[in-house]
Amino acid sequence: MYDLAIIGGGPAGYTAAERAGAKGLSVILFEKTELGGVCLNEGCIPSKTLLYAAKLYENARNASKYGITIKGTSYDFMKMMARKNKIVKNLVGAVGTKMKHYQVEVVRAAAAIQGRFPEGIKIETDNNTFIAKNLLICTGSEAVIPPIKGLDKSSDIILTNREILALERVPESLVIIGGGVVGIEFACLFNSLGTKVTVIELLDKILGEMDAEISSHLQENLRKRSVIFHLSSKVLEIKKDEVIFEKDKNRHNIRAEKILLSIGRRPVTEGFGLENLGVELLRGGIKVDRKMQTNIPNVYAAGDVTGFSLLAHTAYREGEVVINNLTGKKDHMRYNAIPAVVYTFPEVSSVGLTEKLASDKGIKYKLAKLPMTYAGRFMAENEGENGLCKILIGEKYGEILGVHMIGSPSSEIIYGAAMAIENEMTLEELKEVIFPHPTVSEIFKEVIFSF
Repeated sequence: MYDLAIIGGGPAGYTAAERAGAKGLSVILFEKTELGGVCLNEGCIPSKTLLYAAKLYENARNASKYGITIKGTSYDFMKMMARKNKIVKNLVGAVGTKMKHYQVEVVRAAAAIQGRFPEGIKIETDNNTFIAKNLLICTGSEAVIPPIKGLDKSSDIILTNREILALERVPESLVIIGGGVVGIEFACLFNSLGTKVTVIELLDKILGEMDAEISSHLQENLRKRSVIFHLSSKVLEIKKDEVIFEKDKNRHNIRAEKILLSIGRRPVTEGFGLENLGVELLRGGIKVDRKMQTNIPNVYAAGDVTGFSLLAHTAYREGEVVINNLTGKKDHMRYNAIPAVVYTFPEVSSVGLTEKLASDKGIKYKLAKLPMTYAGRFMAENEGENGLCKILIGEKYGEILGVHMIGSPSSEIIYGAAMAIENEMTLEELKEVIFPHPTVSEIFKEVIFSF
């Protein structure tokens, strides 16, 4: 009998296992592939490793802007991939080491839930049966394969995030179906390496619900780098290497060496016996309350499987909320201050309400924005770039509602804005915070004093 069984060893699962083990619970973790989940093996870490290499290559090619001369700049794609594989292997190993340190029993097999019985929740693998007092479901998500006419999933031309991270050479041309975060990051990566990139997006803007002005800035930046965008466009058919789509009521076609499907992800709720528990679903994911508990006692869910916020850092926190409640600490999940980052060149970072969301919610707000060049450190390190920082505050109380930035390294400073929103800081309180000088983070202070 275990105190807690966890199905899925991704960010939510391994974080919860670590926290539970540290607090003295007996934990068993089931993972049928590799520890770390999609994020560590096929998403966040490998893609950012390649993006950083591409950024270094781009910086080297443009070093003359900073008075540096570099001749014969080139890249070795297979060395980039080998480094990516090495980093993933090391980090997966580190997760395994943590599990051993906190005495978490890891079972490398597919788990099947048999049901909830008087003696506990029963879970089976091919060879064994396990019983636990509590169950945490962290089965994650999978890439959505759209029902496009002629789409052949077995074709080596058609890629998802998994296959594109295993390429052995850079394609000459790439069509990306979907202009969300993942699609735009890959557009930036392969464009930097010389690929002719075309993005086809159903909506009238890229990056989904992120701030429209910021996403427009990024699109224009990528357009100047020769990335082609077809917005408000619907893919009708794929014929081998040809994508046929509709735009402005006209049919268009484009050929490419590779086609990346990047229209989103969906929760994995099938194939592990979830139906044997009677767990309630909502919008394709597992329905949970603020404590991450399902409608079934002692059964919890965290991470992408809930279908709410498909981000690794959200999953970390959700897993922690589960363990805190299981070990006597009252805690609940809050989603009002979850930062989002797009690791393009330049980076895009966002947290809190956008102008559209605030308007949709009927929240009255004030807005201030300034170019990132108002921060001296930004100018020193980003020759020829201007960027943008926008801050929304509540009209009545002056509380920070949202912060949106384009400009590097916004990914490293957006957490400060998240803390301000999480702690309901007001404009006047933030004005009293001392920022180190010179740093890019000073842009926050420049903007708040412009209200």
